[in-house]
Amino acid sequence: MAVVIQTVEEHSPAHKAGIRPGEMLVSINGHSIRDVLDYRFYMTDANLQLELNNSAGSPYIVTIKKEEYQDLGLDFETYLMDKQQSCKNKCVFCFIDQMPKGMRKTLYFKDDDSRMSFLFGNYITLTNLEEEDIERIIKMRISPINISVHTTNPELRVKMMANPKSGESLRYIKMLTDAGIRVNTQIVLCPGLNDGEELRRSLSDLCALYPNLQSVAVVPVGITKFRDGLYPLRCFTREEARQTIALIEEFSARMLAEHGERVVYPSDEFFLEAELPIPQPEYYGGFDQLEDGVGLMALLKEEFFSALEEENQDVCPKQLSVATGKAAAGLIKELAEQAMRRFPQLNISVYTIENRYFGPQITVAGLVTGTDLMDQLNGKPLGEKLLIPSVMLRHEQDRFLDDITVEELENKLNVPLQAVANDGYELLAAMTGQN
Repeated sequence: MAVVIQTVEEHSPAHKAGIRPGEMLVSINGHSIRDVLDYRFYMTDANLQLELNNSAGSPYIVTIKKEEYQDLGLDFETYLMDKQQSCKNKCVFCFIDQMPKGMRKTLYFKDDDSRMSFLFGNYITLTNLEEEDIERIIKMRISPINISVHTTNPELRVKMMANPKSGESLRYIKMLTDAGIRVNTQIVLCPGLNDGEELRRSLSDLCALYPNLQSVAVVPVGITKFRDGLYPLRCFTREEARQTIALIEEFSARMLAEHGERVVYPSDEFFLEAELPIPQPEYYGGFDQLEDGVGLMALLKEEFFSALEEENQDVCPKQLSVATGKAAAGLIKELAEQAMRRFPQLNISVYTIENRYFGPQITVAGLVTGTDLMDQLNGKPLGEKLLIPSVMLRHEQDRFLDDITVEELENKLNVPLQAVANDGYELLAAMTGQN
């Protein structure tokens, strides 16, 4: 097996050795190169022997001496060097199965690639892996790995994920932690399926893997209005959410007492559904599960208030607006009020956007569409600019989930948009015109 080299950085060790774009990398120090993980792992040595095929297909070998860990200077067509592995599960709670037809194709791709877990923090189910893949992760010390567990009951995991391998693949988690690989885990909780005593079992099993079990995030299932023909699921009631938080807190308190860190956390959504206050920032330790919505609101609030205390620049009078999803609206209104109290020359309107596109049970800002913004903000006083959370936009920051572009929305609403990251300092700077 060999991978095509797309570019070679000028003046890099590879360029100096005569390697050129279009050639194929076969091995490094005798190790076959299948993908980016092989490449990154084996290129770190100071003395390398590379086997390549030139553009005509003829094999040749080069020897390179460089600084240890210095990059060779090769780049490939994709981060992975081959195709991204898709998910082979059919989870009863899968959000992609609940999306309407007609959206761009990339939104329907179900990722389940261990390399993406290491490179970008994606969660994987382990069902795509064989034991040799686990051994490779251990050999390369790829850590941390983010794992979607959902339940540690093998039979229930098979039922929830509709994949016979999902039960047996649970053993890989212990193989990884026994070998010193740190793991972050995720449980998507569904009422009547993996909650209650099943959740207790899962948390007990996972906490037993500490210290290389780094964290457990428990998040409520997301339900859209597009569930016709799918497994019957519902959202948590307020009382069920409170019971779930109480159960999680049993394990969280025990881990804190025994090990000095909570390890197990409910997501912000659970506190909102339970109508309970979001904990203080110190509750979340190192904020290991921000991508799962664990501690996002506490961190944003802490950063924003710190930024307010530090801000000493003059602020010009301005009127602006902020649009966000229902989940974060209360917090954003609180922050806007604090900003206006500190700077009376600011006039900030905060608009709560109901998710009519996916359904009102979807409340997170990251799933608000351009269509909903357009429909619900049209004719509203928006001021000099409209701030939106950057998570509403795809990676390129140019369009929303429903393919409405930033430019289209700006033209429709007749106001410039500014996407703001989930960062309290950036939010205050955007409100005061400092960025």
